[in-house]
Amino acid sequence: MEGVDHLAYERNKANFDVDDMKIVWAGSRHAFDVSDRMARLVASDPAFRKDNRVMLSRKELFKNTLRKAAHAWKRIIELRLSEEEARKLRFFVDEPAFTDLHWGMFVPAIKGQGTEEQQQKWLPLAYKMQIIGCYAQTELGHGSNVQGLETTATFDPETDEFVIHSPTLTSSKWWPGGLGKVSTHAVVYARLITDGQEHGVHGFIVQLRSLDDHMPLPGITVGDIGMKFGSGAYNTMDNGVLRFDHVRIPRNQMLMRVMQVTREGKCVQSNVPRQLIYGTMVYVRQTIVSDASSALSRAVCIATRYSAVRRQFGSQEGGVETQVIDYKTQQSRLFPLLASAYAFRFVGEWLKWLYMDVTQRLQANDFSTLPEAHACTAGLKSLTTSATADAIEECRKLCGGHGYLSSSGLPELFAVYVPACTYEGDNVVLLLQVARFLMKTVSQLGSGKKPVGTTAYMARAEDLLQCHCSVQKAEDWLKPSVLLEVFEARAVRMCVARAQSLSKFPNPEEGFAELSADLVEAAIAHCQLIVVSKFIEKLQQDIPGKGVKQQLQNLCNIYALNLLHKHLGDFLSTGCITPKQSSLANDQLRSLYSQVRPNAIALVDAFNYTDHYLGSVLGRYDGNVYPKLYEEAWKDPLNDSIVPDGYHEYVRPLLKQQHRNARL
Repeated sequence: MEGVDHLAYERNKANFDVDDMKIVWAGSRHAFDVSDRMARLVASDPAFRKDNRVMLSRKELFKNTLRKAAHAWKRIIELRLSEEEARKLRFFVDEPAFTDLHWGMFVPAIKGQGTEEQQQKWLPLAYKMQIIGCYAQTELGHGSNVQGLETTATFDPETDEFVIHSPTLTSSKWWPGGLGKVSTHAVVYARLITDGQEHGVHGFIVQLRSLDDHMPLPGITVGDIGMKFGSGAYNTMDNGVLRFDHVRIPRNQMLMRVMQVTREGKCVQSNVPRQLIYGTMVYVRQTIVSDASSALSRAVCIATRYSAVRRQFGSQEGGVETQVIDYKTQQSRLFPLLASAYAFRFVGEWLKWLYMDVTQRLQANDFSTLPEAHACTAGLKSLTTSATADAIEECRKLCGGHGYLSSSGLPELFAVYVPACTYEGDNVVLLLQVARFLMKTVSQLGSGKKPVGTTAYMARAEDLLQCHCSVQKAEDWLKPSVLLEVFEARAVRMCVARAQSLSKFPNPEEGFAELSADLVEAAIAHCQLIVVSKFIEKLQQDIPGKGVKQQLQNLCNIYALNLLHKHLGDFLSTGCITPKQSSLANDQLRSLYSQVRPNAIALVDAFNYTDHYLGSVLGRYDGNVYPKLYEEAWKDPLNDSIVPDGYHEYVRPLLKQQHRNARL
């Protein structure tokens, strides 16, 4: 059956142009071309094989990752790839490695927080990978509360050095990727102390290992923190532990773009505004939202293809059974996830624009949009990563028993993705930050200070608190203006209600702590509104290609109406809609599932993922699932021998035991 496309029948049903949708998904023709070229380059290179990952021991797995990272760098140099191409190549290699932190955190930290002089010294070394860096912020005792970090950097005016020290066990750096076994340098975050005075947490470039023999330098204790969740998955990364025993570094290795320490030990604020640091944070969180759409689309691609291959029940007089994808119970769980993948893709695209906008404003010393941009990226990071982690697990369940096999690709995808809910800001803590910003915005509504950006709708709070949804028939729910108003009304009403509850507390901080669970719900409502509104904005653009816009409209409506269905309590209790209108929304949702059904396979084909990148027997492009599952089973090391090791020691004596009557 090799070479037969078992899903051709499904692909022929599509009533839109898949190639045009591929361009929409990629963002542009150029982005598609780069992505397609790099995906094929990786898939065709046996050095990047990954199907045996879950069977390797930790040491073998880690060595294999080092080999792949070195091979990827070799290919980048040989082919003279651009930065964009190199980033895509690493993406398709699809294996967490020390390089992720080197390029994703170490380099941006120096760019964002280093002076011109420091950048000229350190960046050329980092770009050529003559030094390998990581980002050492999180400690054993503190993660989210950065101001609570315990590592100290004390200035010694006698020698013009900082003394980096770990005063307690809980001050050990714990978790930084690349730190455990590979990094030669780190940007270390520590409490700055000069002349007995504390000056907050700052970044310092510290060399950890010798560039000759890779041994830790004097005063440095460093190692890996041990196995993590799942097989393969994130165990390819050397998350590390690091302790300092009075390690001395030159004064000029403190990142001094925002604040300098002089030769005399005086702290001087530079003329560069402190807010610039937030620009880096917006950038990192924007990439996390884009990564969410990649991981989610991958899981959805596997589940959708397999749902079309798998048949169960419904056979009439010995005929073929029903495709699982034709069951409404499957559609109502799967299609909202498909819609979410596209929704997160477009909100990620918009965040790229926001990052550029914020950067330009910062350079012009305009900080007016910064608090809103900061809250917005924090909220979207939280919303998209939580939804994606849950969705990958849901996709595994949608694949039935076979989804539990490692060869389905879903267990490893889940295990490798789920830490995104914690790193770069714990998702609940981030929502509380968003809630704080929303409460401040509501409190300023009467002051004439206009809300900006994604909170601009709050300027219409008076109308939104009173408006009534105009839906009278199911199709009315397809009007973007109707959807938008309902989501805006829900967010405003929840925020205003929380603000009123808060005002009853004499101490606002006590009130915030007491009402934090309710405040998180208001933050979620606001963030879901952002995703819905950005999807709607995307559809107002000119989108070429036969039938492409119609499919995206269907997905946008599914995304919004499914959220309405899931959070019905919010919409009904705030009086945004009536029970009758919610029933009509449900009718419309069912109708939309029927419209997406013939296009489902083509909609996941538009992601343009190679079988190598998907890494799933169930999600194969050709749908040839069963022979490949059977083939895969025999590759397990347990099947290397017919009689298992341990049979003669443990099983045979059991089978051959002489039964004696025993009084138990």
